[in-house]
Amino acid sequence: MEFSRRLDLFGDEVFAALNARRRELEASGRRVFDLSVGTPDFEPAPHVIEALRASAAVPANWRYSLHDTDELLDAVCAYYADRYGVGGITRDMVMSCRGTQEGLVHVCAALSNPGDVALVPDPCYPVFQNATLLAGARPAYYRLTAEHDFLPHLADVPADVADAAKYLIVSLPANPVGSVGTPEVYEEVIAFAREHDLVVIHDNAYSDIVFDGEAGGSFLSYPGALDVGVEFLSLSKSFNVTGARLSFLVGRPDVVAAARRLRSQIDFGMFYPEQDAAIAALTGPRDQVERQRLLYQERRDALCDALVSIGWERPNAHGSMFVWARIPGGRMDSAQFTVELLERSGVIVTPGASFGPSGEGYVRMALVLPPDELREAVAAIGAAGL
Repeated sequence: MEFSRRLDLFGDEVFAALNARRRELEASGRRVFDLSVGTPDFEPAPHVIEALRASAAVPANWRYSLHDTDELLDAVCAYYADRYGVGGITRDMVMSCRGTQEGLVHVCAALSNPGDVALVPDPCYPVFQNATLLAGARPAYYRLTAEHDFLPHLADVPADVADAAKYLIVSLPANPVGSVGTPEVYEEVIAFAREHDLVVIHDNAYSDIVFDGEAGGSFLSYPGALDVGVEFLSLSKSFNVTGARLSFLVGRPDVVAAARRLRSQIDFGMFYPEQDAAIAALTGPRDQVERQRLLYQERRDALCDALVSIGWERPNAHGSMFVWARIPGGRMDSAQFTVELLERSGVIVTPGASFGPSGEGYVRMALVLPPDELREAVAAIGAAGL
């Protein structure tokens, strides 16, 4: 049996390999600190859980959904107006997705033909590259470097590459590098998109996890953004509903319509109880979101301070639930370092190289443990003598 050559586009899934080794170590009695996967350890708000439970008790809600309810679409529109100050979002500018990963695959496929070019950040969350490859497009990378505070610096993109590109993926706050967008960056992105006639796809998964007094916002709040792009709104990290896969594509109507048309060929829509849970999250109180943002900041401080105390460079960590740390000693073998670190300290991190070529020399750590346990993890790293 010869399988599709699409499978050759992707390497081994790094999280699966690390998780398998974690289970082996734990079975042998080793203490393991897993900082590799960004799964929140906080709980969903009670009103979100109750909305799901009550909706699931209605037999009619177990039928094919086939569409987003008007109540759900209106809740997203109202959320954008209230949370981000973005008015004018209408129902035709919103589509639910079963997670941003699935949504990105649909958008990239709807925008590009085989052989097209797409601008993708490097380092980046792997689905940005993989969704592009699945669409048959060719990723052209723009680097996120310490020199530019790990923010997009589009002036370095060759004009012919920019002109050939169908879309530009931007993600701020950024996974894995922890940078937070500025008005100047977003204005540059919008001007760049207009100049080169491309669509901006902005991943806004971490707008509620921004540190040091800055306020997370929306790309769509900037003048001209709705003319050139779309944004993914994810409830996963803000409301701790990662397993429910509650996300939305929001923005330019023709792009949303194209993605919706493609999705309709392969999916029957979001389960009605999940739609009701999303409505509860979008329309309910957000005090819990702010409380956990402050808890994430405490974790960030504990982890970064502890790393500095054992001789590491202070990591880049201004937003998201991740810390992007340079490997000490100038090592440029992040995969091997990650294996050695796991075996000698019991701490699991993600090698920077798994996020793209420019990620080499770094590791990503997730803020998924309380401050005291993060300090314990760093003490184990220090004792390992790497």
